[in-house]
Amino acid sequence: MKKIFFILACVFISFQINAQNIAGTWNGKLEVSGMSMRLVFHISDSNGVYSSTMDSPDQGANGIHVDKTNFENGMLTLEIPAGNFVYNGELKGDSIIGSLSQHGMKFPINLVRDNKEKTVLKRPQEPVSPYPYYTEDVIFENKNAHINLGGTLTLPKKEGNFPVVILITGSGPQNRNEEILGHKPFLVIADYLTKNGIAVFRYDDRGVGQSKGNFYNSTSADFASDVKSAIEYLKTRKEINSKKIGLVGHSEGGLIAPMVASTCKDVNFIVLLAGPGLQGNELMLLQKEKIERRMGVPDSIITKGQNMYKGAYALIVNAKDTIYLRKNVHSYFSGFLGSKVTNEQINELTDQIITPWFIYFLQTNPTNYLVKVKCPVLALNGENDLQVPYKENLEAIQSALSKGGNKKVKIISLPGLNHLFQESKTGLPQEYSAIEQTFSPTALEAMTKWIQDQVK
Repeated sequence: MKKIFFILACVFISFQINAQNIAGTWNGKLEVSGMSMRLVFHISDSNGVYSSTMDSPDQGANGIHVDKTNFENGMLTLEIPAGNFVYNGELKGDSIIGSLSQHGMKFPINLVRDNKEKTVLKRPQEPVSPYPYYTEDVIFENKNAHINLGGTLTLPKKEGNFPVVILITGSGPQNRNEEILGHKPFLVIADYLTKNGIAVFRYDDRGVGQSKGNFYNSTSADFASDVKSAIEYLKTRKEINSKKIGLVGHSEGGLIAPMVASTCKDVNFIVLLAGPGLQGNELMLLQKEKIERRMGVPDSIITKGQNMYKGAYALIVNAKDTIYLRKNVHSYFSGFLGSKVTNEQINELTDQIITPWFIYFLQTNPTNYLVKVKCPVLALNGENDLQVPYKENLEAIQSALSKGGNKKVKIISLPGLNHLFQESKTGLPQEYSAIEQTFSPTALEAMTKWIQDQVK
């Protein structure tokens, strides 16, 4: 009798495990290098066939496709082979107890179902209206591209004639505040500069907010034409001193600013905030290496990744046309990775780097524009910047400007600041959202003082 009961109990327990529904949203925190990074998994169940996507809110990444989702006997497995990512966990009530393996490292991470608790982000620098200056939302036209763009002009006072800076966003579709991970750095910068007598013009990227156009079919050259259109618009405003127009570009914006200044005589000065000095393919490889080393990724994995992407980028940089480029890159990845990944995964990997913007970026060398810039230049970089590492890029910027004979140059590296110019511990992108500070007061003061000197 005891034997029969034991068998029946096992059957009942097994049935209960398999009947448990894993579908839903699961939240967890990954502890890496002394900091936490949120991961969110969205698991769907279609007649017993599971699929899922992953969000990494602290990296601004959403909807990442999970290639394999398996749930059996209470055990969950999630795999993204292209990222060498595997999560294994055991369902226990409304929690999943498990760990994530990636690049030869293993990290414990437990997931909880439908965590409704919302993190209140503290952003003490973010200004709140009413502002002690004049603000106006406007629409201006890029006549060459036949699109309208929406922006905001802030003036120290409604009446008067003021010097102005145009803020140029970094890579990716961003609004006029360059909003990222709960931070609005361009709002903070505009507020600070306007309070210090400098008018500021900032606008939504193409296809974002009030701006028309297609962001994903555009390149840095297209964004440079948007900046030129902003200059033409500001020249029509009586409140703007047309002889004192400056550009402030962050990250990719620090590439676009010299692109414009090298050909436009209306630009009086430029500020490069973590602007690239290295060609795109070199910068992306350096960025990847710096971030992975800071994360503690083994040298063997770093070397393999460098070799793989170096070859892929070389195909793009040396391509004379793009007709067969996708096919060539796809074949290259297939040969490099072999049977370790599926054709679908190779397609995804190829699609990530075969876009108009990325091809243009990899092929572009900032030196070609910097040598032609004759107006005053301020280049600022944080020494904790892992995306545009300060030493290599500031040296390249200084070298290019010197080669062009420009002596009106100031180069500043700021200890402890990351790519967003926050006071940081690691500099890793996962840290950005956890830091309350949006933009270092030290960087704001240095930039403002220099601009004021240029517009006296």
